[in-house]
Amino acid sequence: MILVTSASGNQGKLLLPKLLQRGLEVRASVRSEASAARLRELGVHDVIVGDIADPEMQRRAVRGVEKIYHIAATVSPGERAMGFGLIDAAREAGVSHFVFSSVLHAIASELVQHEIKRDIEEHLLASGLEFTILQPSNYMSPIKLRSVFEHGVFELMWSLDRSQSVVDLDDVTDVAVMALTDTARHAAATYELVAPGRFTAHQLGEIISRVVERPIEVREIDSEAFAVALLGAGDLSTRQHEVNALQTISGYNSAHDFVGNPNVLTWLLGREPTSYEQFVRREWDARRAAVQPGVSAL
Repeated sequence: MILVTSASGNQGKLLLPKLLQRGLEVRASVRSEASAARLRELGVHDVIVGDIADPEMQRRAVRGVEKIYHIAATVSPGERAMGFGLIDAAREAGVSHFVFSSVLHAIASELVQHEIKRDIEEHLLASGLEFTILQPSNYMSPIKLRSVFEHGVFELMWSLDRSQSVVDLDDVTDVAVMALTDTARHAAATYELVAPGRFTAHQLGEIISRVVERPIEVREIDSEAFAVALLGAGDLSTRQHEVNALQTISGYNSAHDFVGNPNVLTWLLGREPTSYEQFVRREWDARRAAVQPGVSAL
């Protein structure tokens, strides 16, 4: 039995089918009945609904579980306590392998979410559990292409001249499957997961423009505008932790390049990782396929 937390998120939706295709028994943790229903449609029969930060929920989630893949909630105020509690519950339940989806350069503690994930890594290391830690770089995120496909504008909330490394979540979840199905090989490993290339926003815009075959405007937006895009419209004062985290990302990535090396991911996959252009082309093809005939996709 493998427990996957935050199972209805971007990683979970890619990871769960891969585990099920291998005939593995999976338990998925989600927050809502609506999310649970969608996962059951995918073939996940063991779905638990509730707040995984709650100690009783954690004990219930890990009961009978052999392995855990913990996807920390993005910029959640309870992320540290959630991670600590789940690790402690896993140790008490005798879980044999805990795989943690962390972040590239968790030691960059100026970033709120990095400091939290660094602390969770440290707690996992000290727990005595067998562990694997995945440290992906910035995701090649479909949400960042939404404004491109809808308005012809590529937006980032940090300096357009700073370089970044990126990674495709499909590749990240391929590595997650490896770790979860071959503990002996991947135990006590920490893997930086980075695709080839270092890109400024302008270079990413050039790639997108080449794929969609028309000019793309590249624009820097402030963190509050990005927060609205990510978190939805409404009173952001009630989500101050998330807003603060996004502000630190904006400031840090405007002051520093955020890059990594692709060798580890290449070695693990046994092939070249997905390039940014391949990712954009995949998303663009899916977008066009979803548009009705005769209706412009851009």
